[in-house]
Amino acid sequence: MNYLAHLFLAKKDPFSMVGNLMGDFMKGVDIKQLPSSIALGIQNHKVVDAFTDSHQSINALKDCLSPDRKRFSGIITDVMFDYFLIKHWQRYSGMNFNHFVDQVYQALLDNIAIMPKTMATVVTRMVDMDWFRSYGSLETMGYVFNRMSQRIRFENNLSGAIEEVEDYYHVYESTFLLFFPQLIDHVRLSNIEG
Repeated sequence: MNYLAHLFLAKKDPFSMVGNLMGDFMKGVDIKQLPSSIALGIQNHKVVDAFTDSHQSINALKDCLSPDRKRFSGIITDVMFDYFLIKHWQRYSGMNFNHFVDQVYQALLDNIAIMPKTMATVVTRMVDMDWFRSYGSLETMGYVFNRMSQRIRFENNLSGAIEEVEDYYHVYESTFLLFFPQLIDHVRLSNIEG
């Protein structure tokens, strides 16, 4: 799952949100030095990733991609699932999307001092550029893939991936609609954060 989904699956308190996002920024982090609610958020992040990575319907999405892009299937799926979460927000949340985003941004900014430097940089950029509200557009998703392609340290074909996603748009969407409720139930049943 990508950033928005991890934050959605966090408890609605700032440390949980920080921990659930911090799971992607663990280099050099001593988990024993963190408040327990952040450590539990990191653990929840790992549960989400493990369930997602092992799910048969997610792995089947590789078949939607050309051989050159199959290796990026996980990245492509994560990014697109944030898009579909926004598109279908009202199915999964009673909270207004803009209100949720405002709460998340504030929680992250209020705790930026305890984040690893890389995470703090990403969070600052995320808030300044209002990533989550822009993720509701396929054009933006294409831009995200192109930018990610530029940051990968080896030659790759991730740029332009949105074209293949658009060819299989309904497959990605139906997979999300099948998978995401299962993920929500799995997180709830795992009950890591109490």
